[in-house]
Amino acid sequence: MKKYLCLAILIVYSALIHAQNNIEQVSLKTSLMKPHEVIKISEGHYLIDFGRAFFGTVQIKSKKSQSEPISFHLGEKLENPNKIDRNPGGTIRYSNAVLETLSEGELTTVSLVPDKRNTTGAAILLPENVGTIIPFRYCEIENLKIPIEAIEIWQKAVHYKFNDDASSFSSSNAVLDSILDLCKHTIKATSFTGYYVDGDRERIPYEADAYINQLSHYSVDNEYTMARRTNEYFIENPTWPTEWLLHTVLMFYVDYMYTGDLEPLKRHYENLKLKTLMELEGADGLISSKSPNLNKDLVKRLGFKKTGTRIRDIIDWPGARKDTGWKVATPEGERDGYEIVATNTVVNAFYYHNLKLMAEIAGFLNYKEDVVFFQNKAANTKKAINEKFLDKSKGIYIDGVGSSHSSLHGNMLPLAFDLVPKEHLKTVTKFIKSRGMACSVYGSQYLLEGLYKNNEALYASQLITDTIGDRNWWNMIKVGSTMAMEAWDMKYKPNSDWNHAWGTAPLNIVTRYMWGIKPKTPGFKVAEIKPQLGDLTFSKIKVPTLNGAIYAEYKIDEKKDAIYKIELPDNMEAEFVLPDGASKVVLNNKKIKKRKTSLALKSGTNIIKLKY
Repeated sequence: MKKYLCLAILIVYSALIHAQNNIEQVSLKTSLMKPHEVIKISEGHYLIDFGRAFFGTVQIKSKKSQSEPISFHLGEKLENPNKIDRNPGGTIRYSNAVLETLSEGELTTVSLVPDKRNTTGAAILLPENVGTIIPFRYCEIENLKIPIEAIEIWQKAVHYKFNDDASSFSSSNAVLDSILDLCKHTIKATSFTGYYVDGDRERIPYEADAYINQLSHYSVDNEYTMARRTNEYFIENPTWPTEWLLHTVLMFYVDYMYTGDLEPLKRHYENLKLKTLMELEGADGLISSKSPNLNKDLVKRLGFKKTGTRIRDIIDWPGARKDTGWKVATPEGERDGYEIVATNTVVNAFYYHNLKLMAEIAGFLNYKEDVVFFQNKAANTKKAINEKFLDKSKGIYIDGVGSSHSSLHGNMLPLAFDLVPKEHLKTVTKFIKSRGMACSVYGSQYLLEGLYKNNEALYASQLITDTIGDRNWWNMIKVGSTMAMEAWDMKYKPNSDWNHAWGTAPLNIVTRYMWGIKPKTPGFKVAEIKPQLGDLTFSKIKVPTLNGAIYAEYKIDEKKDAIYKIELPDNMEAEFVLPDGASKVVLNNKKIKKRKTSLALKSGTNIIKLKY
């Protein structure tokens, strides 16, 4: 009897593990995309451009039969205008398949060879009926003996449910519009597993990737189940970088602010406390991944299956040449020369931010003692950070204890997380601006947040829309990708891919900071709208919420007055934070006599006119 009981437990356990790495079949959708362009290369040889890359394969239906084999080449990248790159480099995808016969009237799906790395191990597995899929934009057909007009061919795209009409954006800057379009498509196309995964190379969820993915996804759709599934995954499946672990609290916090649902916070509160890594805190109020407290027991409690897992600081990715061995264009990697010391600025900036959010989370749950506990701990950590890491003579932060080096990362994270004392904001922002985009596409999330939060909107918008060189989003479009890339360019990360949602920072930054539309209270009962539209002369945005869409329009009229039209759904109010410098404020044709910093908006249409 005991033998059978053990066997039953083993079967259940195996099923749970299998379920953990798979998603419900019903969650995935299939869209058939028609060709954007068909180019005849030679007799029986055609290049088909579907316009955008999706994860999927090709489906074909013919009015005539062909008994001879037809060769299909699928890829993300072209070698020349009429040929798919067969050796695109890195993890840019190319695949070849042969269809032995083509039967008249049959709907045929081209079968692809699976990639071992992203279909085994820790990769999120797809339902068997989906088959093997890759990201591709182009299909090249060879040895087609029947007329091309006799066949119908589609890009069979696999993705999670996504409402294309839930959001929209347009502006007076065509480059900005193109970049946001790229990012929005990335969110839809990379949803093909039903989890927030890092990209096609591994198809594994990582916390930092998932957080940016979540912010961008919540900016364009009010579909929250994929984020929640991913958040749950991380409770039992954390990843090894210190800062990645420190994104867990951020993801659960954002979900609550957008949905107003306390249940995930209640259920995982103790685990979230653990994921702050406060057990690594020393007497000085700072944490270190070199702490002797990082033992096998803590590693196990954090959720790692292997107690020998080594948790270590990553700062930014990719790492330096000395770490990876890659011959990269920037030998120091994307860290701006950051000196990774045992007790360092970036890790502790994340730690402080975790403590602040945990104080709020404890308040949401009415854990009054914990509110005080986390508030005090956050205050002590902030004090320690500014005592240990802030070089007051220069007015900027060093990389950590024992370092004399100052980097972009060591300053942009304190700026983004409100750590910088008021008297040093000017020197910190000046230093940050001197470094340009000396971070990865991941790091840009925090660079841009810090700039928008500290009156540097114009410079931040210039970084987003920069078209010079290759360390910008325009370069992703220029090289031919239709999704955000893992790195600014292949030369900065030789194994990178062309389908990484962590590269979508502009999407959530424009929504949450340029337009400044965020939930002020949980569940978006009250929205915050704090526009910092820089040099735009007009813009329109539609932002989805749990309660309906927020529509906002902006234009500069012939008198150079700024006019905002804000439409709020029923049962929603908003705080509209007034931009600086307006000499006259009119709300719904009524002049606001008393000088205010914000306006209270009601559901329905609100017209705000600012005269400068």
